[in-house]
Amino acid sequence: MPAGQHERHTEPFAVRLAAAIRSRRTPACVGLDPRRESLPTVLGAADARDPAAIAACFARFCREVIDVVAPLVPIVKPQLACFEAIGPHGMTALADVITHARSQGLLVLADGKRGDIGSTAEAYAEGWLAGPWACDALTVNPYLGNDSIEPFVRSAEARGAGIFVLVKTSNPGSKDFQDLVCEGRTNFEHVAAGVESLAARTAGTGRYGAVGAVVGATWPKQLDDLRATMPHTWLLVPGFGRQGGRASDVRGAFHADGLGALIVSARDVIFAHARPEMNSGLADHQWQTAVDRACHDMLDRLAADTPAAALRG
Repeated sequence: MPAGQHERHTEPFAVRLAAAIRSRRTPACVGLDPRRESLPTVLGAADARDPAAIAACFARFCREVIDVVAPLVPIVKPQLACFEAIGPHGMTALADVITHARSQGLLVLADGKRGDIGSTAEAYAEGWLAGPWACDALTVNPYLGNDSIEPFVRSAEARGAGIFVLVKTSNPGSKDFQDLVCEGRTNFEHVAAGVESLAARTAGTGRYGAVGAVVGATWPKQLDDLRATMPHTWLLVPGFGRQGGRASDVRGAFHADGLGALIVSARDVIFAHARPEMNSGLADHQWQTAVDRACHDMLDRLAADTPAAALRG
């Protein structure tokens, strides 16, 4: 079952990510968030009471999405909760999806928002970054403080992996805690300062460090400000598309050469068969063509309205 290969990459994640973005000429990241009720009808309607059947559908669906997007984007982001929700069969499906993504030359970012202290944080970091799963990067929740992040940083540095720390998330309720002011700054600004310090520390002589930040596309003003205050930090930007983020909203996440940001779209791409403008003229079995159209549409919009245009030369 394990998808990982207990090996250390010869180059840091930040370097490998920049190379992959330049190779695909886009900063787009496709989220893999399978949902039973949203799958193409041609895959069949798995019985909600049969987790093995659901897992098989999830694995097939994600593999076939990967087959479409692998030539187009540098990285995919499996949402771990979608697989965890169906138990052991789901985790087997996740391993299958990770292995397939790697076989197609994609980087893999595990979206698990893990966070804990001491030996538990070390176990999360070991499992997802250095052990059986050995993903290229992992999302991390900083709520428990700096000492809860350090085990992930150590593991990331040891393996040449990366982490993305939640700073300003895309959901409307993020303001409930993240925007509270303490000592003259919002909580998310305090977290951002800590993340930038870790990014600069792990960058060495490089441009970006092993520690990135999650900042939602739904907060364009904060994106602008955080890009300026976090020069060594990769920004992972969810919320593009279905959650309301537009290309113009994410413009501020980039440096002038088109690097520094990963823009995430999940449902708009993977469930494009449900979008009339993407599914026009297609039969049910051609759902992958809708995925291809939606992915190209995302890439074109980013190139037209952000510094990502510089990647196309």
